[in-house]
Amino acid sequence: MKQFVSFVIKEARHILRDKRTMLILFGMPIVLMLLFGFAITNDVKNVRTVIVTSQMDNQTQAAVERLAASEYFSIVQTVGTPKDAEQLIRSQKADLAITFAPKHQGVQIIVDGSDPNMAQQWTAYAQQVVANPSSTIISQKLLYNPRMKSAYNFVPAIMGMLLLLICAMMTSVSIVREKERGTMEVLLVSPIQPLMIIVAKAVPYLLQAFLILIIILVMSATVLDVPLAGGIGWIVLVSLIYILLALSLGLLISNIAQTQFVALLVSAMVLLLPTVMLSGMLFPIESMPVVLQWVSAIIPPRYYIDAMRKLMIMGVSIESVWHDVLVLCLMTAVLLTVALKKFNTRLS
Repeated sequence: MKQFVSFVIKEARHILRDKRTMLILFGMPIVLMLLFGFAITNDVKNVRTVIVTSQMDNQTQAAVERLAASEYFSIVQTVGTPKDAEQLIRSQKADLAITFAPKHQGVQIIVDGSDPNMAQQWTAYAQQVVANPSSTIISQKLLYNPRMKSAYNFVPAIMGMLLLLICAMMTSVSIVREKERGTMEVLLVSPIQPLMIIVAKAVPYLLQAFLILIIILVMSATVLDVPLAGGIGWIVLVSLIYILLALSLGLLISNIAQTQFVALLVSAMVLLLPTVMLSGMLFPIESMPVVLQWVSAIIPPRYYIDAMRKLMIMGVSIESVWHDVLVLCLMTAVLLTVALKKFNTRLS
C-alpha cells in the first residue's frame, strides 16, 4: 500500500511541476465557463430593428414605444417602405424590420434568416411585444428558466465536455508519455503490480477532476447564477461515475496510441467533436437525422448532460434520471473491462 501511495504522490508531483498542464486543467474550465456563461449566448437582446410606416397613429406609436422600451430590440431607423428596410437588412445595418400597414391592415415582419434559430426567436419576441395588450393573447409561463438564460443550458454541457476531456485526454497522454520516453518498462519491473501503476497514474487526475467539478458548481451558483435545484449529493455521485468512465476511456486510448500526438489526435476525434456535435450540447438530438440520433446513443456525454440538466435545473429526484445513470454505469463497466483486459494482454 505504501508503494501505491508513493506512486500516486510521484505522479501528482509530476503534474504539479508541469505549469502548462496545470494551466490547462484549471484555466480552461474557468475560461470556458465565463465564455459560455456571458459571451457565447443565444439570448435575444438588442436586436437592431427598423420601423416601416407611412403614418404614425396612436396604435402604431404605442407599439413602437413598447419595442423601444423592451430590452430585446433596439430601434435604429424609421423608413417609409419595406424595400428600404430590406435594403438595410441586406447591408447588415439591421436585423429585423417591422412594417405597420396603414389603416390597421396588419403587421409584417422582415427578418434576417441567415441564422434560422435566431430568426425564429426574434420573430416570436417581436410578435409578442407588438401585440396589442388590450386584445386577448396567449400568455406564457416559462418553467425552470423564467429569464431564458443560456447559461442554464450551457453549464451542464460544459461540465460534460470538460470532465471527459480532462480525465480521458490527460490520462491517455500521461501513460503514452511514459511509453514514448521508454520509462514505462522501468515502472513495470518495479515491485508494484502493473495494474496498480496504471491506477496510481489515474488517481491524481480523478482528484483534480473532482476539484474542477467543485469549481464549476461554485461558479455556476455564484458567478453565473445557475441554480443547483437537485440534491448536491446526487449531482456529485453521478459526476463521479462519469469521471470514472472518462478515466476508463483514457486508459483505452493509451492502449491504442504510441505517441502523445496520436493520443491527442484520437482524443480530439473520438471525444471532442462527438461531444460538441452529437451530445445535445449545442443542438437538440431530436432535431438530428435518425442516423445521427443512433450514433449519439453511444456518446457518453449525452447521458451525463441530460442527467445534469434535470438534476441541476429541474431539481428532479434521482429516480427521474435512473436511465441515464444506468447507461453511464454500463458504459463505465464495459470500457474499464476492455481497457484493462487489453492492457494486461499487451503486458503479457
